Amino acid sequence: MQALNLTEKALPEIPDKRYFTIGEVGELCDLKPHVLRYWEQEFSQLKPVKRRGNRRYYQREDVLLVCQIKALLYEQGFTIEGARQQLAADGEAVASQASLMADILYELEAIKALLQPQK
Repeated sequence: MQALNLTEKALPEIPDKRYFTIGEVGELCDLKPHVLRYWEQEFSQLKPVKRRGNRRYYQREDVLLVCQIKALLYEQGFTIEGARQQLAADGEAVASQASLMADILYELEAIKALLQPQK
């Protein structure tokens, strides 16, 4: 499978704020609100915070995920199922990298302890 690489050019400039309404995300990503609501049903990773009256509030990570889903579906030609699988594979890769980094950190700390002079 082809790894998804979003370049800085492909990403919209996201304002520095904590929460975005569905309308703001739609404007940033050039999508209609009904598409975002549909994607929430299809992609389990996309879970905006819901508050008063079931209003959706997206965080920065959600906006980036929406951009990634849009790129998979519209630019790379994935089906919804294919995009779902690609996102799952990306998530597994990130998890395995985090595990590897934790192992490396543990080994480096052990080496550091060996190299420090005993008092």
